[in-house]
Formats: sequence, structure tokens, C-alpha cells
Amino acid sequence: MEYLFWLSIFLVFHTYILYPLILLITAIFHKPNQIIYLKNEDTPSVSVIMSVYNEEKVIIQKLVSLLNSDYPKDRFEICVGSDNSSDNTNDILKEFTTNNSNIKPTYYEVRQGKANIINQLAEKANGEILILTDANVYFTKDTVYKLIKHFKNQEIDIVGGNILNTNIKNDGISFQEKTYLVNENKIKYHEGIIWGSMMGAFGGCYAIRKNKYSPVPKNYFMDDFYITMHVLSSGGKAINELDAICYEDVSNIIYEEFRRKIRISIGNFQNLSSYKKLLWPPYKGIGFSFLSHKVLRWFTPIFIIIALICNFLLVNKSVFYQILLLIQIILMVCPVIDTLLKKINIHNKILRFITHFYLMNLTLLTGLFLFLKGPSSNIWQPTKRNQ
Repeated sequence: MEYLFWLSIFLVFHTYILYPLILLITAIFHKPNQIIYLKNEDTPSVSVIMSVYNEEKVIIQKLVSLLNSDYPKDRFEICVGSDNSSDNTNDILKEFTTNNSNIKPTYYEVRQGKANIINQLAEKANGEILILTDANVYFTKDTVYKLIKHFKNQEIDIVGGNILNTNIKNDGISFQEKTYLVNENKIKYHEGIIWGSMMGAFGGCYAIRKNKYSPVPKNYFMDDFYITMHVLSSGGKAINELDAICYEDVSNIIYEEFRRKIRISIGNFQNLSSYKKLLWPPYKGIGFSFLSHKVLRWFTPIFIIIALICNFLLVNKSVFYQILLLIQIILMVCPVIDTLLKKINIHNKILRFITHFYLMNLTLLTGLFLFLKGPSSNIWQPTKRNQ
């Protein structure tokens, strides 16, 4: 029982603390990719791929940010699939198309979901490199170039962007979510420069060679992770480029994040079922990063439950285990305290971080059950942002 308790504690400690430290230290002895296109060289043709649904609030700013790119216009197209939008998204696209021939919209009359739309757009895209992005992720002038420059290295097949979160507020979950995503970006960057095994590009902005794109299976939720893992499974390298900066308005609403992370969690376990073979051997880069960064995190709620049960059974063994049980109980009560304080407009960042941690693990547990049940569709309503 003690072994099981401490093993559960160690696995959680490893995925959240020890593994990032191992990466940080190991990365000191590695350099980022040096084989890159210079701006005055002939760079590859690019197709920006974007699935949109009722994005009238953000689509104008998104298209303007793409059109303002300093990437050569004769090697640059924007392929937009409107997934049966019912607001003004289609009218906005038609207006932009009038004056911009490199914007190529497709209007779908039946909702199909993001993965199905990008599969179809990717198939007919003309670019050698595909950049997959979301409507609410805004590019800087050199985002495209910063992504594309690495494809001169023939070993690299996928490059992730660095999405910075804006409109952070203290009355919700956005500050904690931003902190989590910043740390995720650093972990992925280190995985990329050490092994070329970035564990999943952020779906809001990443680039991939068109001939390495693998269509996402029906009813799969995490298309970005599926596509990244397919590249790794075929021997290609995946890296993260921190200078490929773009901006996204992260959600501040706890319920919206809960709903979004459940969807992500279902996709996590779908991808584990597809790519579990990459866990072996666990001492090589891909296996070690997949296990340490992803799989152990996905099963952290199980480890938390095991540790709690074991602690209950060990409580009479010593005062030490009584103190540990008390700590666990206090931590689990913190989200309740945070919720009560929030009702009277008191926002404590430490309490909110604890709430965020347990929220993520509750969504992972919920997602596991829904995965085992079997999702019937990968069509969802977009997450409400703070616009």
C-alpha cells in the first residue's frame, strides 16, 4: 500500500515538476535548428488552412493579420472553410474575396466539424507547406516566415507557433490558463530542440509539409495532436518556434474551459489508442516525452484517487500519513473555498491555481469515461472568448 501511494505521488511529481526540469537542464546542451531559409531565398509556397463557424466577431481581424504578412504574396494563399455559418461570416468572406484573390473560401451547407473541414481544404490546397490556424488567433507580420524558415531542414516536418494569450482578467480562469500554456510552450520547445519530438502542436497555429499531412479520422477531437503524432510515427521531426508569435484571447469563463478541456480529454485518449506504440521504447526521445509529458498527465486523476485511497488506508500507520491526508483534503476543499470567495468578488491567485489544477483533472477523468463510452460526433460549439 505504501509503495502504491508513493508511486502515485511520484508519477504526478514527475510529469509536472521533474520532467520539465530534466528538459530545462538537457536543453542547455542542444541548439535550435540552424538549417533555415533566409528571407531573400526562394521559400516554399504556403496555404493557410482555416475552418470557421460563426466567427463574425473575429474573422475580419484574422484576415487582416494574414494579409499584412510580409511573406511573398505570390507564394501565399488563404483557404477558408465556412462550416455552415449562420451569422455574417460568409458575407465578410465574400467581401474580402472581392479585393483579395489569394483568399479562397469554401462554403459548406451542412456542419461537418473542424477536422473534416481541414481534411478537405488540405487535400485541395496548392501550397507545399500548410499552416493550420484558428479564426481567433492573430498573426504578426513575420509569423508565417518564422514558421516556414525551418522547412529548409528536410528532417523537420512540422513547426509549432508561439501563441501568446491576451485580455487576461483576475475574476476568472484566464490568468491560470495563460500560465499553464506558457509553460506548455516552453516544454514543447525543449522537446523539439532535444529530440525533435514536440508533443503536439497547438492547433491555433502550426505548419506542416503537405505531403506529411495525414487526414484526421472521423469523430477525432484533437486533430492537431493526431497530425503531430503521425509525423513523429513516420520518422519526421516536430519542433516549436518561439519567435513565430501570434495572439489569442484565452477564455476567462471556468465553465467554458471545463467544456473545452473535456473535448480535449476525449481526443487525448483517442490519440493514445492510435499511437500507444510510440511509448516503446520509453528510454528514447519520443517514448520518454510521450509518457512523461502526456500519458502520465492524462492519468493523473487516477493517480490522485489512488493516492487518496491509499492514504486513508495508511492513516493509522503514523502521524506522518495523517498529516499527508489532511493536506490532500485541504487541497481538495480549496476549489470550494475559491468558488465561495469568488461570489463576494475575492480572487486569490493561489486558490485559483489549485482550482485550475483540479478542474483539469476532473475534465481528464470525464473525458476518459466519455472516450470509453464512444463519442458519436466531433462537432462542437466554439469556446466563448473574452473579445
